Amino acid sequence: MLTAVLLDLDNTLVLFDETAFYLRYMERIIPFFEDLLPGQAFQERLLRGIRALRHNDGQTTNLDFFLNVFCDGLSDLRAAVWERFMRFYETEYDHIPVTFERPAGLVAVMDALQRHNLKLVVATNPIFPRLAQEKRLAWAGLDPDHFVLLTHMENMRYAKPHPEYYRQICAMIGVLPEQCLMVGNDGINDMIAGTVGLKTFQTTEAGVIDYRAVTKGRSLREGENHAADFSGPLSGVPAVVTQLMGSA
Repeated sequence: MLTAVLLDLDNTLVLFDETAFYLRYMERIIPFFEDLLPGQAFQERLLRGIRALRHNDGQTTNLDFFLNVFCDGLSDLRAAVWERFMRFYETEYDHIPVTFERPAGLVAVMDALQRHNLKLVVATNPIFPRLAQEKRLAWAGLDPDHFVLLTHMENMRYAKPHPEYYRQICAMIGVLPEQCLMVGNDGINDMIAGTVGLKTFQTTEAGVIDYRAVTKGRSLREGENHAADFSGPLSGVPAVVTQLMGSA
């Protein structure tokens, strides 16, 4: 029986131009670290650390894994680096220009899922700290307290599109993969959930994400697209949930 629904955040629960946003993110964060690291060195370390999270094997949290890569050869700066990251998210992050919109029917979708008493998870790629994830969730007008889990780099040991990311979520909320529906826009990062037994719903509001403008040709999205069990606008999720619950 369907017990839980996992919902991607970026371009699923809130729609925005991710490439444009992260270009502006880089413009803001690089000067924020300039007294610790030269701009080019900081950017290279940041991208190297984020990309490396795809290969975390679960031996440590994504936070520790990221800092191990970012601070390679700079162990004496580790504490200062993380303190600076957190200060950035507490202060400067809110000032990054962003234009976003909420997908049609978002409120009705969330109300319908809550009426079914399902466990709801914000299954956003855990490559940023909790504070950053919560601030983007606020763009969608959603409260973290409405979810049993919000994934972030401090509480996860895998990142998308690692299949174990989805197994870890299931273990954390105490359900089997077969009892879950993953909802997201990304055929690589989100729909891979189907390979470990989750049902999948690919939303159609957002276009294909292209991070090459941010990473100078080095992709943050690697892997094969996976076919979804269902697809359509986010507003179609409640009907699929009803169908899956009725087929139990």
